[in-house]
Formats: sequence, structure tokens, C-alpha cells
Amino acid sequence: MAEGDNNSVYQLASETAGLEEQLQGWGEVILLTDKVLRWERAWFPLALMSVVSFAFLMIYYLDPSVLSGVSCFVMFLCLADYLVPALAPRIFGSNKWTTEQQQRFHEICSNLVKSRRRIVGWWKRLFALKEEKPKMYFMTMLFTLAVVAWIGQQVHNLFLTYLIVSFFLLFPGLNQHGIITKYIGMAKREINKLLKHKEKKNE
Repeated sequence: MAEGDNNSVYQLASETAGLEEQLQGWGEVILLTDKVLRWERAWFPLALMSVVSFAFLMIYYLDPSVLSGVSCFVMFLCLADYLVPALAPRIFGSNKWTTEQQQRFHEICSNLVKSRRRIVGWWKRLFALKEEKPKMYFMTMLFTLAVVAWIGQQVHNLFLTYLIVSFFLLFPGLNQHGIITKYIGMAKREINKLLKHKEKKNE
């Protein structure tokens, strides 16, 4: 293995260990959330969507201003950050972790670090594109933002947010159970059929 690869692996391990230490108080909550998001029980998707739907219905009913909504959300995060580490050990008994739980917690933290690295990598590539091909960067950004703006005009803000949040929360379970892979495979087969059919017509 090259020296650069060794440094990368070491840095990943170091970042993962640091994140594990930061999230230790949230360990049991994270493991429980992970089980729900990966649909370890058949009723988890229904429960998840029920909670999300109820939360968005309350927002729709109360119709808070942007400032009030952001303030309440940040206040909720502050309360959770204070209460969860204090109450979680008493509720879940975090001192009784099994080796399997510790391993899964390590995997989750490692995946979070890798995801953060991917996002930073995409961000750097975007700025690299801006430096190397400014016209392509400008046209791509203009087209993408125009499409997003058009979608925002066609769909209600709250409903669009509900769809986005629902997709992100359901994605781990869809991926875990192979549903996404299944439909991507079906789409590829249909595209291949269309291409073959077009080739035959051209012949």
C-alpha cells in the first residue's frame, strides 16, 4: 500500500475515533435510529412516515413564520443536545453495550465521516470546474438553479420539503432492502430494450 493510502486510512480512522468520542452520549439513540431507518422491523417505515406526516401537518396547521420556525427548530436541537446525553444512559443502559452494538456504532461513525468527505470532495470538484471550465460551470449552475426555481414555483414549499425529508429518511431502508437497486435495474433493462429496438429500426 502506498504512503498516501496509509495516511488516508490513518486519517479516516482518526476522524472516526474523534466522531465516536463526540457522539458517545448519543450512542443508544443513534443505534435505535439506525434500526428504524434500515427497517429492521416491518412496521418501522409506517411508523417513520406517520411521525414525519404528523410533524408536517402540525407545521401546516400552526403556520409559523420563518423566524419562529427556525427558532423553534434550533431550540429543539439545543434541548436534545442537553437532555439526550444526560437521560440516554438511564433509559437505555449504555454501559451494557455488546460487541455487536459497539461495532455497529463504529460503522455508523465511519460512514458519516466518509459521507462528509464525499460532500467536501464534490464541493472541491465544483470549484475546480469553476476554475478550469468557467463557461460550463456557469451554464450548469444556471440551468440547475432555473430547474429548481421552476419546481419551487410548481409545488408548495411545505409539500416539497415533506417529499425531500421523506425521501432522505426512507432512502437507507430502500437501499438496505434492495428496492432502489431493483428499480434501477428495471430502468436499465427498459433503456437497453429501447436502444436495441432503435438499432433494429435503423438497420
